[in-house]
Amino acid sequence: MMPNDNRERRASYGNEKTWNASKLASTASSEGMSIRLFLLGDSVASAKTGQKTPEGHYNMEKMLKALINKGVDVKVCGACIDARGLDAPELVEGAERGSMKRLTGWIKDRDRVVCF
Repeated sequence: MMPNDNRERRASYGNEKTWNASKLASTASSEGMSIRLFLLGDSVASAKTGQKTPEGHYNMEKMLKALINKGVDVKVCGACIDARGLDAPELVEGAERGSMKRLTGWIKDRDRVVCF
């Protein structure tokens, strides 16, 4: 970080932003809303398969699988997974590599966008 830069980098399990976004997406989809979820930055780690979280702790892999099973379209930033050394086959089944062009199209197509 640069001096006087108040921004912090946090992993997907380092705070609850990805969890909160997933919970909102789950609730909204249960209410009949069409939901698209695009994972950027450190949140892409939440789409990795084989997560072994401690007993009683939320598991983002399971949460994303449940969202996908509800029909939520999940894309994962391709540049972000590359930067973190992940490969598309390591992603939760149903989550797909995405691009800024895809995200831009999604934003253009919607009247509401929520960011975490």
